[in-house]
Amino acid sequence: MIIAITGTPGVGKSSVSYVLRKDDFEVVNLFKIAVDNGFVVGDDKRRASRIVDVGRLDDYIKENYGRRDIVFFEGHLSHFLKCVDRVIVLRCHPDELKIRLSNKGWKEEKIRENIESEILDIILCETADVHPWENVFEIDTTGKSVEAVTSAVMEIINNKFRHMKKYNIGNIDWSDEILKDF
Repeated sequence: MIIAITGTPGVGKSSVSYVLRKDDFEVVNLFKIAVDNGFVVGDDKRRASRIVDVGRLDDYIKENYGRRDIVFFEGHLSHFLKCVDRVIVLRCHPDELKIRLSNKGWKEEKIRENIESEILDIILCETADVHPWENVFEIDTTGKSVEAVTSAVMEIINNKFRHMKKYNIGNIDWSDEILKDF
């Protein structure tokens, strides 16, 4: 089973992935796979990011990982993979996200872009365009330790990916935050 761990940069994907690895789960950094296999096809200079051929990446993952018991793919593009069986979208309140990205040394323009993305549910909307809602789970990482968020991921797995109201998509809404600057 292929499970995507996705979300806006700074929500905790890498931290949760680190704990899952320590717990002996196979966790793959999606961007590393893209770079190592030549799926990076350009640079977006304006946004200071790389452009990945998601179609080729999807084919590669399906061919090389599709028969595994459980494998996690961590990255903010992982929800675009059609071969993914389940998607876990990590979310974070914009105020906390701003602090996290600032602590990483991100530029103000990039921080604002990612906060706006989080407020507008961009990752969740993109996920819903590719995957049926019953295959998508949403976890709020705001104010939670990495261990608590990882426990929520494990709760979803141990429940055999049956939906629990607390992880249903649409429970997290930061839309009121968009008006803060006005």
